[in-house]
Amino acid sequence: VQLQASGGGLVQAGGAMRLSCAASQIIFSTVNMAWYRQAPEKQRELVATITTGGGTGYVDSVKGRFTISRDNARNTVYLQMDSLKPEDTAVYYCKTWFRGVDYWGKGTLVTVSS
Repeated sequence: VQLQASGGGLVQAGGAMRLSCAASQIIFSTVNMAWYRQAPEKQRELVATITTGGGTGYVDSVKGRFTISRDNARNTVYLQMDSLKPEDTAVYYCKTWFRGVDYWGKGTLVTVSS
């Protein structure tokens, strides 16, 4: 299983950014997906999840600002981030899991300037 995240960069507070995570070597439509993030000197935290049926969940700090979605035809999961805040600065990772194994993509850095 390979996960390739992209779309990070520098954005001003209040701006928007969309992250993408392309999956390969997996039947994408059959797995749940998640986005995590890790800020400097902090533990990695779960940001958003999406099930195979499209059900979504979010950490409280991003509710109403972030939207996770998936395109099974493109084997890709997205994270649309709006109204970004400096505290959203982190390395963002996509993840999937099945048969008891977690698979992580390499992170993509999002920096929100104040």
